[in-house]
Parts: sequence; structure tokens; C-alpha cells
Amino acid sequence: MRQVSKDNITDVFMGYFGPDTDPRLKEILQCLVTHLHAFARETKLTHEEWRKGIAFLEWAGEISDEARHEFVLLSDVLGLSSLVDMLHSHPDGTSSSVLGPFHIAGSPALPVGGDLRKDFKGEILLAEGTVRDLEGNPIEGAEIDIWQTAPNGLYSSQDPDQDTYSFHGLQTTGEDGRYAFTTVKPVSYTVPSDGPVGDILRASGRHPWRPSHLHYIVKAPGFRTLVTELFPDDDPYLDEDTVFGVREDLVMTYVKQPAGSFPQAGFELSGQVDGPWLQAAFDLVLVRE
Repeated sequence: MRQVSKDNITDVFMGYFGPDTDPRLKEILQCLVTHLHAFARETKLTHEEWRKGIAFLEWAGEISDEARHEFVLLSDVLGLSSLVDMLHSHPDGTSSSVLGPFHIAGSPALPVGGDLRKDFKGEILLAEGTVRDLEGNPIEGAEIDIWQTAPNGLYSSQDPDQDTYSFHGLQTTGEDGRYAFTTVKPVSYTVPSDGPVGDILRASGRHPWRPSHLHYIVKAPGFRTLVTELFPDDDPYLDEDTVFGVREDLVMTYVKQPAGSFPQAGFELSGQVDGPWLQAAFDLVLVRE
């Protein structure tokens, strides 16, 4: 048996793989352990620090449930989620951005021109655009999973006073590739800071704020699925998003529209909007598989 020392333990680990090990799994584990061992050597990691790290991970597991994914949040605030997004974004398509820990599958159907606002009060926003390919052709049958926080800064999965699918909708484009819906203007909000991720932020002197945004997951046959977010250019946290989600091409502009100018047809709220409102136009560009 080969004796293990602090100088050769990494090399010894590299030999602990059978001939049938999946090559990609072997590559990832070997690289991971190489960097972990280098980290421990560089920092001269102590037993107490190692124990605190293990306790941190155990706490992240304990606080997670179907509605809260603390490990996803940890990945977000460490910049890992965004780095993976950027590594695999196509330069000519719409950039991807973080999924976040509060997405809920199975959103109800939302017709083109439908309303997410329901009974919530707030400044009305009309968001619209076209789902298209790299050549500018509209994509028919694209599914857009849309969600956002309520005006109180909470997602429905965080807030017992909201319905399960509050501010969630699934819209399908027609042959013109168009999507359109109304909602209330999203607000800036803080990521959950009552758990281990909050401790990391406070210990680092970082704030927990995210700029306001709309979430989209866009799927279409023959195209790569796009997970992204859209951010208004006037948000105070645009340049200091705690999860590093903002990309230059994901920044949009809210255009203020005067009272009495809301479209009188084609929207669920047509005929119901008397005051000023906001409009945001943004095309979503998908890349073929």
C-alpha cells in the first residue's frame, strides 16, 4: 500500500478510479479535489475552520426545502451560478442569467396580452417583445415561463399570503413570435439573509440586495433553452447585484406613457387603465441546438 503524505495525497486520489469510471465524472472530481487540496494548503486550513465549514454546509441543507434552495443561493452569491451561465452563453443570443432559488414549475397558462397583476396594486408595466432566432425570424410555439416578486419584494413561495402561482405565468407565442403581458413594476429586494448565506454576506461586509427584474425561461423545439432576467436601467442596485446576474444586454428601459394611451384592444387590462403606465420592449433571441 502506498503511504499517504501531505505532499502526495492529491496524486494518490488521482489513482482511485476504476477503468469503467465515466470520463467526464473523473475529470470533474480530479479537478475539484486538486483545487480543494490546493486551497487547504494555501490557507493552511485548521481543524476548527474545517469543522465550521462542515457545519455551514449542514445548516444549508437543514434550512432548504421545496420552496427554499440554500445551496442555489450560496452558488448565486459566490458568483458560481453566473460564471456557469456566462461560460455557456452564445455571444449572439440573449445572455442567460441566474435561475434563482425560488422558481416554481407548472405555472398556469397566460394568454398573449394576459395580466399577472391580478388584485395587486402598483405601477402598471406592459412588457412585450418577440422571440426570434439569430437570423431575426420569429419563433412560433416558444414557451415563456414568466415570474417575479410581488410589490412587497417576496416571491409567492416565500409569502404565505400569496397564492402558489401569484406573479407566475406560462405564455406561448403564435406565428409572429410575440409575447406580451401586463404586471406591476417589479421592485428591488433582498435575498434571504436569515440563514448561512446571510452569515456569509454579513461577514464579508456585503449587502443582500438585488435589482428589480423579470424572470424568463424560454423553450422552443430545436433551440437551446434560455434562462434569463431583464433589469431596468434606472434601478439603484444595477451595478451591485449581490448574485452577479446583470449583463449589459439584459438591461431594458421603462418608457413612461401618459394617461389615456393604454392599448384599447389585445390586453386583459384594455379599457381598465386610466392613469400613466410603463412600457418595456425586449426581444428574446434563441440559439439553435
